[in-house]
Amino acid sequence: MKKIVKKIASTICFVIAFPFYMFYRLESFLLKTEQPFCGMSQFVSLFPGIGGEYLRREFYKLSLKSCSDDCCISFGTIFSHPGVEIGKGVYIGAYCTIGLVSLGDNVLLGSNVDITSGRRQHCFDSTDKPIRQQGRVFQRVYIGQDSWIGNGVIVTADIGTKCIVGAGSVVVKQIDDLGVAVGNPARVIKKRGDIL
Repeated sequence: MKKIVKKIASTICFVIAFPFYMFYRLESFLLKTEQPFCGMSQFVSLFPGIGGEYLRREFYKLSLKSCSDDCCISFGTIFSHPGVEIGKGVYIGAYCTIGLVSLGDNVLLGSNVDITSGRRQHCFDSTDKPIRQQGRVFQRVYIGQDSWIGNGVIVTADIGTKCIVGAGSVVVKQIDDLGVAVGNPARVIKKRGDIL
């Protein structure tokens, strides 16, 4: 019975999300920028409760590179790039900001997690031009399956499988599989399964 109710809720939310998706696609075609996607992501982030979670999932299943049927995208979370990949069983907490990232199966993101599109999102080599005129380089960030990223973490580099990153950490270098990392900049303090 529970599966049937979930399927009905998903279908209803798909019907509601589809016009949002079409409006975003039309705007993208006309403007030739990422702004329509960002704007629609901000809009769908504002629907509260479980209905909002279902609506966001259906919108992102249509608009992202890939998005699983069973992920949870909480209130206030926005995406800045349609190339995002979301694996099965992923949980994304409230008020996250997500750039170009691939989230493996069963990744858990706490609230207020920021994932940038790599470390060189803004070029700044020249001092003769404003930074905003020097271009951007988007690089996909990978977070491996079954990793848990705590509240308020900033991620600019890859994180391996089955990792834990402590709340408030800033990830600027790759964390290898099974790493438990904390701090700013985040450093691995142990491997999962090691005895303290």
